[in-house]
Amino acid sequence: MTRTLAILSALLPCLSACRREAEVEVTETRPLTTRDQSVKLHATSDERFRNTKPAPVRGETPEGWLQRPGTQFRLLNYRFGESGLGEVWVTVSAGSVMENVNRWLLQFNAAPLDAEGFAKLRAVPIAGGSGVWVEAEGQYAPGMGAEPKPGYALAGVVALLDGEIVTVKMVGPKAEVLTQHEVLENFAKNLKLAD
Repeated sequence: MTRTLAILSALLPCLSACRREAEVEVTETRPLTTRDQSVKLHATSDERFRNTKPAPVRGETPEGWLQRPGTQFRLLNYRFGESGLGEVWVTVSAGSVMENVNRWLLQFNAAPLDAEGFAKLRAVPIAGGSGVWVEAEGQYAPGMGAEPKPGYALAGVVALLDGEIVTVKMVGPKAEVLTQHEVLENFAKNLKLAD
């Protein structure tokens, strides 16, 4: 009996919360502001975060690439290839050109380059400047807990432009990446730095 009373006592506040409240009548309104705009699907980072600066790079989407929304780290973001697994992104990174090159190589379990090996990398144009061309293939370990991906390849450009490290990185199934080398080089060459 005391147990039943204890349960009923515990339920009593819940039952009292179920009573119907009086209706509320709206008697005044306010003008719409920019905060009242409807949500835009697939908005870029610039569109999502009102107070951020525009991305420091602009590029034309190559034929066959699908532009994706930018992210905090991927200023420009694309997919390519029949598998839909190929990715290309443009970032502004920390560190040096050589540190970024070696970080990419380590994702493919390739030996990092020393100064002599780094000096042998091919120079390619990027956004009115010059960068280094990087390639690797094998098992891609992107990090951040993602599963390694066998049979992948990397192609990309790393450059020091206007005091910032700009990278253009392509990763995907090896056969798909190999067919995109020329497209990737032209994309990097035609990037524009924002004013």
